[in-house]
Parts: sequence; C-alpha cells; structure tokens
Amino acid sequence: MNVASALPRPTALAKSRVGGRRLLRRIGPFRLAGTILFLAIALLIARFGWSIWLADDAERVLYDVRILLTAPKVAQDDRIVMVVYTDETLEATGKRSPLDRALLAKALTNLDAMGAKAIGIDILIDQPQPEDPQLVAAFRTMRTPTWLGFASNDTNAVYMQAWQEAFLSNFLKDLAPGNVRATSIRLEDDPDNVMRNWPSQPRHLPPLLAVAMSGTHPEFRDYHAGIRYRLPKYPDRPVFNVLPIDLFANDALAAAMRSQVEGRYVLIGGDISDTDQFETPATRLTKRTMTGLEVHASMLAQVLDRARLVLTPEWALWIAAALVILAAGASSTLDVPPWRLSVIIVAQLAMIVALPFYLRWMGVDTQRVPAFGWLVGWVFAYTAVGMAARAVQSEQRRFAQSALGKYLPRDIANEILRDPDRLALHGEKRQIYALFSDLEGFTKLSHAIPPEMVAFLLNKYLDMLSEVVLRHGGTIDKFVGDAVVAFWGAPIARPDDGERAARAAIAMYQAGEEFRRSAPEGVPPLGCTRVGLHRGEAIVGNFGGEGRIQYTALGDSMNCAARLESANKQLKSTVLLSGAARTETSIREIRPLGRVCVRGRSTPIEIFQPVPDASLEDVTRLTTLLARFDQGDRAALDELEQVAADKPDDAALGCLVYRLHQVGPGGSFVLD
Repeated sequence: MNVASALPRPTALAKSRVGGRRLLRRIGPFRLAGTILFLAIALLIARFGWSIWLADDAERVLYDVRILLTAPKVAQDDRIVMVVYTDETLEATGKRSPLDRALLAKALTNLDAMGAKAIGIDILIDQPQPEDPQLVAAFRTMRTPTWLGFASNDTNAVYMQAWQEAFLSNFLKDLAPGNVRATSIRLEDDPDNVMRNWPSQPRHLPPLLAVAMSGTHPEFRDYHAGIRYRLPKYPDRPVFNVLPIDLFANDALAAAMRSQVEGRYVLIGGDISDTDQFETPATRLTKRTMTGLEVHASMLAQVLDRARLVLTPEWALWIAAALVILAAGASSTLDVPPWRLSVIIVAQLAMIVALPFYLRWMGVDTQRVPAFGWLVGWVFAYTAVGMAARAVQSEQRRFAQSALGKYLPRDIANEILRDPDRLALHGEKRQIYALFSDLEGFTKLSHAIPPEMVAFLLNKYLDMLSEVVLRHGGTIDKFVGDAVVAFWGAPIARPDDGERAARAAIAMYQAGEEFRRSAPEGVPPLGCTRVGLHRGEAIVGNFGGEGRIQYTALGDSMNCAARLESANKQLKSTVLLSGAARTETSIREIRPLGRVCVRGRSTPIEIFQPVPDASLEDVTRLTTLLARFDQGDRAALDELEQVAADKPDDAALGCLVYRLHQVGPGGSFVLD
C-alpha cells in the first residue's frame, strides 16, 4: 500500500484542531494549568515591576542609573543664577533660623537694580521677626517680578503649621498690589527619599516656582513627571552659578556683580550643609546631594527648555510586557544549535536592557517602565514554557523509541531464531565499521507540519535507509529520531565489510536525496542526509536489562563515526570516511579532505569524501596536490585554490582550501 496516498487529506482547520488536541493531551491538564499560571505571573511581573515589593527598589536603581548615564552634560547655564545663604553667612549674621531678613532686604534692593528677568525666593516668611519692616519696604519698592515662597498646612503639615500659613498669607496681602507674588516651593521625594519627580500642583496653591518664574509655559502647570537633571560638562564649573548672598547685601561689592545678574533668573535660598539637602538619581553613584534651591533651578531650566518628558501610556506598557513574555516563550521552544540560541537569548536580553535607555534618550519618562520586571518576567516565561516543551519532547521521544524498537535488523533476528541464547547479556571486542547518518533540519521541520505527516515522513525515510543498510549486509543498531546508527563486522564478519559499508554510506546519501525529491506536496524543503563512517574496535553485544535488551556496539569507534557525521556540516560535505575506513574499500572515486581533530580525540583523523560523479583524473590530481602541500610545497596550495575557483559549486573543496590556509602543511583542523 502507498502510505502517502492512504493518508487522509484533512482541511487546515481540522489539522489544527487535531494537532491542538494532541498537543494538549501530551502536555496534560495539570502541566498546562501550571504553565498558564507561570505565564500569568510572568506577565504581571513584566507589567507591574514598579509596584512589586523588592522589585520596586531594583526598578528605582535601574532608573537612577539610566538618569545618570543619559543626563545631558552642559556648560554652566547662563540663564539662571543662585544667590544663597551659606554656612559662613549664618556664622557672620549669628542667625540660623529664621534666616536674617535684613540681609535679604539689602540683597533684594541691590538685585532689583541689576536688571534680572525675575527673582524667586525659596524662603518661607512664616513667623514675625524684628527686621520685617525693612524687608516689607524692600518688597514694596521691587520693580523686578518677584516670587515669594508659599506653603500650606494641608500639603506640608510637618513644616507649616496653620498659624504659620496664616502669618505668611497676611504678609503677602500687605505687599499687594506690588510686584511680589506668592509661589509654591513644594517638593516631593519618593519613598526612598530620592527627588525624581516634579511635585503635584494642587490648584488651591499658587503656581510652582519654576512655572511662575518662566511666566510663558502654562503646559507645565499640571506636569507631574520626571525632573530633567543635567550634569556639569566641566568638573570645576557647576551647572548653575552659585553666589553668596553676602556679595549682594554689600553695596560696594554688589555694583561689581551686575554682569552676573542682568538678564538672568535669580533664585534666592539656602545652601547650608545640614538643611534642605535632597538625594537625586545621581546621588547613588556620585554621593552628592542637592539643595532644594538647585532642584527648583533644575525644574526652571527644564521649563525654559520645554523639556516636558512624555509619559509612557498604559497600553504601551501592557504591549511591551506581552511581547517580552512571547519572546521568552518562543525562544524556549526553538530547535536551533546552542550557539544560535545563545545569540538569540543575548540579543533579547540586550534589547530589554537597552530599550529603556533608548526611550530616555528620546525624551520619554521611563520612571514607570519596568526594566527589572521585564527581565524577571522573561526568565519566568522562558522557564515555564521551556519545561512544558521539554516534557512534551521527552514524551514524544519515548513514544518514537518504543515504536521503532519493535523493528529488529534482519540478520540479528535470524541469529536469535537460530540461537535464543543470543539474548544473554554479554559483549565482545570486534573490529567494526561504524556508521552514523542524520537528516538535516528534520527536527525543525517536525514543528512546522502536522504530527501525522511527521510520522509518515519519518517512517518512510527510516524505511528507505534501513533497506540500504540491510541490502549491503549491515546491522541496524538503533534509530535516534531521524538518525540511523549501523555497523558492519558483527555479529557476522565478512571479508568485504569495508566495501559494503562504504557503498552503503554513498547509497544512504543518495536515498536521502531521493527522499527529498519525493516529499509530498506542501511539505517544506527537506535537508540532505549526512553520513559518517569509521573503522575501529568496539564492544558489541546485548546490553540492557530484563525488560529491555538491545544489540548494540559501544566504544570510541562509534563516537568517532558520530563525530564524522557531525563534521559534514562544518566541512560542507555530505559523506565522510575516516582513513581507516577508506583503506578497506576498492572505490576509487574517493578524494582526501585533509586531517581534522574531532571532539573527544586528541589524534588527528585523515578524512575522505566519496565523489561518485567526479572523474578519476580529478580525484588523482587533488590527491597529488594535497600530498605536495603536506610536504611543504606552497605552490600546491595555489593550484588547489585555482581548482576550487573553477568549481564554485564544490563547497567541500572550497572549505578544504580554507582549512589548509589555517593549518599549514601537515596540520590538522580542529572542529567545533
């Protein structure tokens, strides 16, 4: 019966339903539920990293690192100047709290005459002092727009009592209708005491100092996102010029300071070592704190630059979290070489790390972007899906081994029929010809087609290759997925086993090519069959236990044959014979491909490739040139290069020339 024609032709939807039901059965309800639960947890972590205990601390650390590494470095900002009370000022005036208001009055009078754009005062006039009449007089004569700090008891109960708020409100009323107006000097730090955000701006409070002083940027009136901090470009020049208030309270000295004030925004406040100091995102690494006045200056500069950071939309965060989980799950199911999987994983993790930096550079406030949550969620999803996939693959492997284990090699079956004692568990050393074959890309293909078609193709392929082995007198050791393991020389040794094995290796490749050409319509392209053959000593016999016995061969010769089969991919060949196997065959169309060192063996192996379509003249010429090169004749390599250039489709020959360049005369190429 033609198996291909006997298979039903279900619709794509029916195939999908059948495949889905079978996959669910193989996963099992409990494992499926556990996988879904882990994926849900991974998604929540990837979305809410900023709101999860412990993870939120990690998110803040990563955010602070991003702020520090992406903060623009600038020369001194000549738009803003800070006039400050210092520790030396307090010592000279003999007053610490409240700050000396007579000094402030003198400084304001002199600053008013210097042509400043605006003056902002980060000082609370929250209780009466003897110098108040002098300060009031100075305020009433101000021509420069001046903003006096205000705070309310309901938003700052720790530092502003109700009676203090009442005093300040009355003080401001007494200054009306002049150029002095109230401004909020409110600041809010995060739970870890780091100043990252603009404070909320309740409508019952006057405009925030930075918004009030700028005057023309109402879009910041409701802004409540990240502060755009900047770093000094030069170590000896801070971002903002800082001058002691003493200079402006002295009439003689103040006259010389006009150029430092004219046309600038002036901020007045304290720069005192133990008061009004805040941690910023840079503090974690630089250990430097920042005064509240400098925080206000940073916000004012942000307003003047219109650097309004964009908040990340909720829907974008959900999509990003879902993509992270999907990428992790997909990666864990990839059937690719380990190095390629490593590249994919590293690329994904690098993208997760780099994306928040990129968003920050693009002006996005990444404070709610869960970079740490993405990483942890990715690990959760990769682990959950990977465990489920490995469980399914393990069950599939066990099913295949159980089904294919029913097929016994014909010669072994005959021996057992004649002598049942052959099932006894024992082994003996024999010289054998070990053969390994593999179908390129079949594992990956099996994920792209329905299971029924996988079974059909696999059975057909193994049947074709098994027929080749048995026709040439070989013993089928085992099937490992689509790989065929066979040997000659046991249990019955023949004088022409080497000839049989070599011709079987060629015939298996050709059968694989026929299998590729005869694949049913709709099946993705199949890879070629690769074969490795080696002659050596092995222990051959029945091994296993009472419940399962297998006639097999063990030893280095089997490993060497497997390494040769695997080497085909790197050497761009399809069939490789070791030198030991080559000497036992009369096939003349076999060309040398140099020497290689395979994994697990320190001694180099001479390798040969059957080329049935090549002329004997070509084989002889290549053999001669390679021998000349091994003897140190560099001109032979030039000739080999020309031969390879004349045959651009001969990838194995081109690879040989490349390897000869690498190892030199008499050398051996080390395979991965």
